[in-house]
Amino acid sequence: MPLEVSEANRNKVLINLHGGGFTADSGSLTESIPVACYSGIKVVSVLYRLAPEHPFPAAVEDAVAVYKELLKSYTPTHIGIFGTSAGAMLTAEVAVKLKALGLPQPAALGIFSGMGDFARHTDSEAMYSGGGLSGHLDAPERGPDRPEYVGSTDPKNPELSPIYADLHGLPPTLFIAGGRDYLLSGATNLHRAYLHAGVDARLVVFDALPHAFWYDATLPESVEAIHMMADFLMTQLSK
Repeated sequence: MPLEVSEANRNKVLINLHGGGFTADSGSLTESIPVACYSGIKVVSVLYRLAPEHPFPAAVEDAVAVYKELLKSYTPTHIGIFGTSAGAMLTAEVAVKLKALGLPQPAALGIFSGMGDFARHTDSEAMYSGGGLSGHLDAPERGPDRPEYVGSTDPKNPELSPIYADLHGLPPTLFIAGGRDYLLSGATNLHRAYLHAGVDARLVVFDALPHAFWYDATLPESVEAIHMMADFLMTQLSK
């Protein structure tokens, strides 16, 4: 919860889907608290089931269940969904699943250091690690990305890999990544797919910064990035 919630924001809520490679919770606090404070909107962080014990679609099912519950108290135009890394991928998956279920879309999505294609490894993964430059250049690995999460699902299943889905009609979406983010290629590819589908999709890349750099609160760029996230979500929920 923000320290103070204005009367204008009492009927609004954000859903955070945390990072952690689908196997751990590395962001339910570090992602939700700053956005809640800067936006003045309460944030619900979903502690979804984790792989490898619970591969796809367990996390999607959990996030959709929370969304359905919040629809009992909030209109979809006053709900936003955002996440970092695995949570960013999950955000895109949830939007596709909501469309498949015929449920109303939220007002906005935030896909931060995420991608949408588990069927292949990308160029940036060969060059960068979690901390930036890896110091070596490897050929892309064979097989699906994050097999512990993919499980037995076809990696090109559109509900797993949204880049293969019909993305028409999805809500305004903000993409943020770092220039040395190992998921930069995946983020730009998914952003381009959103544009092809006519979605109001915006991409901001911070020069020379690594994957999910806003987890380091000491960086001035982290403050700038989180303000961008909060401002975008706040603006979309205020329309």
